[in-house]
Amino acid sequence: MGTFNSSSDKAFFLVGFSDWPHLELVFFVIISICYSFTLFGNTSIIALARLDLRLQTPMYFFLSHLSFLDLCYTTSTVPQLLINLHGLDRTISYGRCVAQLLIFLALASTECVLLGVMAFDRYAAVCRPLHYTTIMHPQLCQALAISSWVGGLVNSLIQTGLMMAMPLCGHRLNHFFCEMPIFLKLACEETKGTEAKMFVARTIILVFPATLILGSYAHIARAVLKVKSTAGRRKAFGTCGSHMLVVSLFYGSAIYTYLQPTHTYSESDGKFVALFYTIITPMLNPLIYTLRNKDVKGALWKVLGKGKKQNKTKRSSAD
Repeated sequence: MGTFNSSSDKAFFLVGFSDWPHLELVFFVIISICYSFTLFGNTSIIALARLDLRLQTPMYFFLSHLSFLDLCYTTSTVPQLLINLHGLDRTISYGRCVAQLLIFLALASTECVLLGVMAFDRYAAVCRPLHYTTIMHPQLCQALAISSWVGGLVNSLIQTGLMMAMPLCGHRLNHFFCEMPIFLKLACEETKGTEAKMFVARTIILVFPATLILGSYAHIARAVLKVKSTAGRRKAFGTCGSHMLVVSLFYGSAIYTYLQPTHTYSESDGKFVALFYTIITPMLNPLIYTLRNKDVKGALWKVLGKGKKQNKTKRSSAD
């Protein structure tokens, strides 16, 4: 196979799930439904946070960022996947592939940092309730949100730049989108030095926020255990448990993909693992973080109630 680089005008072939043709229709239906739920749930959170004053707090400020992030995050890969599953076009140009890789890595890295920031916010709310408003003041919230986005972009630029410097052999990507481990598999030269640099960047963006999250929820669990009410403890542990489940799915699947050596990475397994952090967790985030929350439910009914009243007013005025 010939060397493939940025000067080539050829396209990559995305294998996707074509090795399992009997599953492609099932995947297409399931992923379409998940994507629809992701779009609806995250758009609803953003709209409600802007419309209801009760939701204009640090917690929902970060949740709005997370929802917007998940909207962009899934849209960077899922439409391409649906086209691939439908069999309409399994090719992607080098330029589009690099753009997808850059955008996906930036958004995924930003989510890693933002989830750590949100865990710190919850720690401050539960463990330092009297000082919460002082700690999480608007300027700090803005700074943390901006740092998450900038950190994600810098990590993406570093890794994408390192990938573009490698000569690639072949045009067959055994994945449903342009994923970094697949490019390392296609490298024509020794990649140990490049992998070492990428490993450092990935450790910073994955392990540090994950450690912060675990530490924050350990302090939260300790604080909850001091609550005298059994019902209160059960509710708090239920909420924390659901948060940790989604975080574990996201970080666990991402760590499996990005922190293992290239020679041990399984392309077939990697495709299925990638479904967790590209489709499942963005769909679950609105359900776990907000749609189960009483404040969000109240805001939703308030908006719906206003809509019904406006419709009734219009009808009565028309009569």
